Amino acid sequence: MEAITELRKHVQGGKLVIGTAEVMKMLKQNKLAKVFVASNSLPSVKDSLGQYGPDAGCEVVQLEIPNDELGVMCKKPFSISVVGVLR
Repeated sequence: MEAITELRKHVQGGKLVIGTAEVMKMLKQNKLAKVFVASNSLPSVKDSLGQYGPDAGCEVVQLEIPNDELGVMCKKPFSISVVGVLR
């Protein structure tokens, strides 16, 4: 549950990038420090993040919560599969 606590702290800080497309874009630009992935995100998304994350020096953290709970945690009224934290 350490990752959940860290994510909650970042939500309050407001330095988040939400959504697969935006996270991938920022990851390719090397602007993210860490990426959190919901437990039920698509395997293709997990593979892409696993490929680009280490290249960008970004840690990819697999959460134990599904995307609907991640949306609630980020205070959004929709499901979120991927959240990135800006450097």
